[in-house]
Amino acid sequence: MINLALYKREMKGSIKLLIVFSAIITLYVSIIIHMYDPQMMKMLDGFVEVMPEMMSAVGMKANAANLLGFMVSYLYGFILLVFPMVFSILRGNALIAKYVDKGSMVSLAAAPVKRRTIALTQMEVLVSGILLLVFYSTILELICAESGFPGELDIKEFLILNSGLLCLHLLIGSICFLFSCLFSDTKYSIAFGAGIPAFMYVLQMLANVGQDAEKAKYFTFFTLFDPDGIIVGESSAIVGIFVLLAGAIMLYALGIIIFERKDLHI
Repeated sequence: MINLALYKREMKGSIKLLIVFSAIITLYVSIIIHMYDPQMMKMLDGFVEVMPEMMSAVGMKANAANLLGFMVSYLYGFILLVFPMVFSILRGNALIAKYVDKGSMVSLAAAPVKRRTIALTQMEVLVSGILLLVFYSTILELICAESGFPGELDIKEFLILNSGLLCLHLLIGSICFLFSCLFSDTKYSIAFGAGIPAFMYVLQMLANVGQDAEKAKYFTFFTLFDPDGIIVGESSAIVGIFVLLAGAIMLYALGIIIFERKDLHI
């Protein structure tokens, strides 16, 4: 059960960020997908050959076999990971910890609304933002792919891939939400809510480089999102999607429980 008035007010607070990140994603997605032609692919592959470690760090690989493989190489290692993650970090902190830090959560919690309702509502605001951002990215990619290269995109594999992307960002959002509920000071909420996902992404970058650094993949949840494995139907990659979703559900639930029992000094 959520508080509709609070939900509407907080969603208005998400609009500006959603517009900004949607505009950034639109720019990159539309440019990169329309680079899927022999000349541009040759140029991009040249960058990979010249700077192999740097390009590998952000998941970019040469010699894509098809359109979806090309999109995975140049969109799903950085663009569609980092920008939605930054959105979750900014909104996750603002929904709970920022209110508590400023003292305004006291008056909100003193109203005839249960704490669980407040926490559920704020969680729904964050989840709604993530859903909208990933849904927009999905529709945008479909439009760009079908308009530029009709019939070349395997839509079923593409939708499964973006389902995995959604589960990954729900988990990132749940981490931000958990620490926003746990800490009353925004500096700690941001330090952990932003620091953990960012650190995990750095570990993933190290793992992508390979060699001795490849062992870093065992210490980051980003490994559970395996775009290459998803598009070829590997069972371990599909299991990874469900693990991400289960982790997100547990962390959101834990955040709500912590907020219910939190001392707000009312």
